[in-house]
Amino acid sequence: MQVVRYCYLVRLQYLGFRYSGWQKQPGQKTVETMLSKTLKFILEGQKFKILGAGRTDAKVSALSMVFELFIDGEPLTDMDGFLQLFNENLPPDIRVLNIMETNSSFNIIQDAKVKEYVYLFSHGEKNNPFCAPFLANILNKLDVDLMRKGAELFEGTHNFKIYTARLQENTKTERTIISCELKENELLKANFFPKKSYALHVSGKGFMRYQIRMMMGALIQLGKGELSLADIQDSLKPESTMKLTYVAPGSGLLLHDLHFKNQEI
Repeated sequence: MQVVRYCYLVRLQYLGFRYSGWQKQPGQKTVETMLSKTLKFILEGQKFKILGAGRTDAKVSALSMVFELFIDGEPLTDMDGFLQLFNENLPPDIRVLNIMETNSSFNIIQDAKVKEYVYLFSHGEKNNPFCAPFLANILNKLDVDLMRKGAELFEGTHNFKIYTARLQENTKTERTIISCELKENELLKANFFPKKSYALHVSGKGFMRYQIRMMMGALIQLGKGELSLADIQDSLKPESTMKLTYVAPGSGLLLHDLHFKNQEI
């Protein structure tokens, strides 16, 4: 007899500072591992599988991430009760927000329409240590106005082959950035934050590994005077042989929002 499989979309938030990324890794504490451990407990022997809409790196956080939950055998009969039980058993740095049923025709990877990442940082002086999970701290003085101009150069369709790590042979390196804007941080606030901090907002359909962090790294080098606007322009050409030397820290990056085609949660 064929087992019936039920499919759900779950939206969640997490602080990634103490995790080695999203994906399960042997001997490492990851967000996916923690979710699976909790689901194994609350589903009481039911077979299940989870599939994330993407993978975040070590120390990267999410204000709005989505994963697909596949459950064999019996459907969830009380969604609100399930969410409450899930949150009661998750650690305090992971929170599920909502859940909805979907169907097997939905593809959480291919149907992702827009992802928005935000990179938070400050510069010029050492931060309060409590800022570490949220803000990258660049001790050098940065020319933020020049960095704003540099961020605009990433918008549009370009070849981002030098903005990724361990490039695989069949990876599509031509990507479209819908918007890329550097502005003052209005997203997260705390009384221990510096008086002024900044946020790079980047949106697009999909990104390669380390792409946002390497874009941010290039902007930091621009702000320090190590790169020019012409260098940023040249770096996006298919024939570019530039080698980027700086990857911005993971702790400043967070997945801000995620939308799907014909499916909202």
